[in-house]
Amino acid sequence: MIAVLAGVFGSLIGSFLNVVVYRVPAGRSIVAPPSSCPSCGSRIRGSDNIPVVSWLVLRGRCRDCAAPISVRYPAVELFTALAFAAVAVWRLPALVSAAALGSVPHTAASVLQTAAYLFLAAISVALALIDLDTHRLPDRIVLPAYVVGGGLLIIAAVLSGDGWTLLRALAAGAGAFLFYLVLALVKPGAMGLGDVKLAGLLGLYLGWVGWSAVIVGIFGGFVIGGLVAVALLAARRARFGGGIPFGPSMLAGAWIGLVAGPAIWNGYLALVGLA
Repeated sequence: MIAVLAGVFGSLIGSFLNVVVYRVPAGRSIVAPPSSCPSCGSRIRGSDNIPVVSWLVLRGRCRDCAAPISVRYPAVELFTALAFAAVAVWRLPALVSAAALGSVPHTAASVLQTAAYLFLAAISVALALIDLDTHRLPDRIVLPAYVVGGGLLIIAAVLSGDGWTLLRALAAGAGAFLFYLVLALVKPGAMGLGDVKLAGLLGLYLGWVGWSAVIVGIFGGFVIGGLVAVALLAARRARFGGGIPFGPSMLAGAWIGLVAGPAIWNGYLALVGLA
C-alpha cells in the first residue's frame, strides 16, 4: 500500500519535474505562469494534467491545437512514480523498525530520512535530464538541495541523537567535494564545477549510510561513466573530448551506493579474502 501511495505522489512530482526541466535551464520561474502548450500557448486544463493518464487520453496531442506532446512527459511521470515507490519499499523496514521501538523521536527521524531520500530521487531525475539536454547542473537546483537534504538529515540526527552519523555524512560530503574539485583543477574541462557541487551533495547522502556506501557510490559513478562513454564512442554517438554529461552517471552510482553499497563492499572484501 505504501508503495502505491508513494508511486501516486511520485507521478505528481514527476509532472512538476517536467516543468522544472523545461524552465530552469531557460532561467524562467517554475511557479508562474501556469503550464501551457508550447505550440499554441493555450493553458493546460486541470483535467488534462493528470500524470500519464491525460497523455494517453489525449493520444499524445494538445486538446486545442492537436500539436504532438513528447512522450518524455509521461515517461518522466512514470519513472518518478516508480522511483518513489522503490524508495518507499527500500525504506519500509527502517520505518517499521523505528515505529516498533515506540519512540516518537526515532520514528520522526526515520520519516525525515525517508523524505530526504525522496527529495534526492526527485532532483536526481531533474538533474539527469537537464544535464543530458544542456550539459549543465544548475545551481538553482543543486545549491538549495544542500539546504533541503542536509536540513532533513540534520533534524533526523538531532531527533535520534545520532551525532556520529551526521559527522560522517558531513565529512563524506566535504571529502567528495574536494576530491572532485582536485580532478577539475588538475584537468580543466574534464570535470565541470556543476559536477563538483553535485559530488558534495551526493557525498553527504552516501556518508549518512556509511563509508562503504561512499566508496561504492563514488567509484560506481566513474565505472558507469566509463561504460557509457565507451558505448557512445563505439556507436559513434560521441567523440573523444566531446563533453559527455557526467551528472547522470554520478547520480546512478550514488543510488547504487545508497541502496546496495554495504552489500557490494562486503562482497568485494569476501572475494579478495579480506572479510
